[in-house]
Amino acid sequence: MVGVATGDDAGVYALGDGRALIQTMDIFTPVVDSPRDWGRIAAANALSDVYAMGGTPMTALQYLAWPRDELPFEVASEVVDGGMTVMAEARCTVVGGHSIDSPEPTYGFAVTGIAPAGRVVTNSGARPGDVLVLTKPLGMGIITTAIKRGECPPSLAEEAIELMVLLNEAAGSALVDHQATAATDVTGFGLLGHLREICRASGVGAEIEVGSVPLLTGVMALLEKGMWAGGSQRNFESIQQDVVTEVEVMAWKPLIDAQTSGGLLVALPPQSAPGYVAVVPRAVVIGAVTEGTSIRLS
Repeated sequence: MVGVATGDDAGVYALGDGRALIQTMDIFTPVVDSPRDWGRIAAANALSDVYAMGGTPMTALQYLAWPRDELPFEVASEVVDGGMTVMAEARCTVVGGHSIDSPEPTYGFAVTGIAPAGRVVTNSGARPGDVLVLTKPLGMGIITTAIKRGECPPSLAEEAIELMVLLNEAAGSALVDHQATAATDVTGFGLLGHLREICRASGVGAEIEVGSVPLLTGVMALLEKGMWAGGSQRNFESIQQDVVTEVEVMAWKPLIDAQTSGGLLVALPPQSAPGYVAVVPRAVVIGAVTEGTSIRLS
């Protein structure tokens, strides 16, 4: 039902009995100092793809690459404990996995979910006139860069970690009930990069009100200090040709910040948006789907 053609969050396969199998995989290197928090974030990030398709996670396979001669296995145990804790919170059963010796630590999951075949939400159904909603504030990439450089206030780091660990379960389970036409989770390509995927897959454009996009407190101050990751810079270089705006660059840079375990970006009919925002904590209307192909920032 869904393969690689539209750049969606997960693959979807019809089982032939009215159900659809949803499959995804996400792994990455450490983004925070705490091994346990890294494991928690990795699990929440992997589960997010299933939620973005309107599915329910069922099982997962765990992947761990570890420099056994450089880092003690006790640290690896903390990573795994964090990941398993979040998988248990999501009621997703970890049925196995694989580990290898590697010069760089890497951790993540392949997750399998399920949904009624007629209720899968993809990134290709957005329609002009739809409202765009974001369910988590932005700034995680800027903050994790500051953490790595020792420049992040502890309270802000803690807030960002808890936000990255927060499951997108509520945002995902409300998609079908509120007639979402398209959805995706906001991760490495940043808000605008993932919005572009929706636009291309759906054959539409979009308009975003920059001032309406929620940011974590303190993000702009860190950005002004140069807390900017290489992945975010690549996002910026890639998206410029698709963006039409007179807004100064610094004001919309957070919109292409590479996120880890960000929220969902959802397209909804105008009449459905208030109900969705009411039941999904921190969800905010940030713009609308338009005719054409460009992304306008106002």
